[in-house]
Amino acid sequence: MSYSREEVLAAAEGLREAFVEAEARNTWSWIADKFYHADATYYCPYGGASPVFAKNMEEIRATHYGRDMDVGSGWTGWSFPITHIFVEGDQITTRWVNRGPGKRPDGSFYETEGVSFIKYGGDGKFSSQYDLFDIGHQMKLCDELKEVGLLDPRLEEEWVKPMKKQIIDSLKQGIPPKE
Repeated sequence: MSYSREEVLAAAEGLREAFVEAEARNTWSWIADKFYHADATYYCPYGGASPVFAKNMEEIRATHYGRDMDVGSGWTGWSFPITHIFVEGDQITTRWVNRGPGKRPDGSFYETEGVSFIKYGGDGKFSSQYDLFDIGHQMKLCDELKEVGLLDPRLEEEWVKPMKKQIIDSLKQGIPPKE
């Protein structure tokens, strides 16, 4: 089925606005209900170390917007602005940043960039999403934030440390132990 460019763009802009609202509310899981079809899929490889593949809206709510975004108050002070939206037919590509709290001494943001490839499925909702970002760079950013006292301890314990362990364990696979 084809949709007007205006309809597809309106859904993408709605998601951008929802991110701003979620940051203010510090709760994210509601976005799954508002923007994803019941049978929508979501995939993020997290560098191959901890891939998330959600096969429906409930799983998207529980994983991407739940476990990974609703880390209590751990993301307080962070923002996740969608900086660019590109639409072609029912395909949406967004460019966004994971922007940590504060700014560096040079005035630049503590942030990493990512992209999402989203398929619009009608009724203001998406049928699939594929996210890509450099998880190694994200971990390095969190280290930098910790060094300057801006990394929330709960985020470090509930998301950063487990992710680092998964990355290390993934990289160790197939490497023989030292003799």
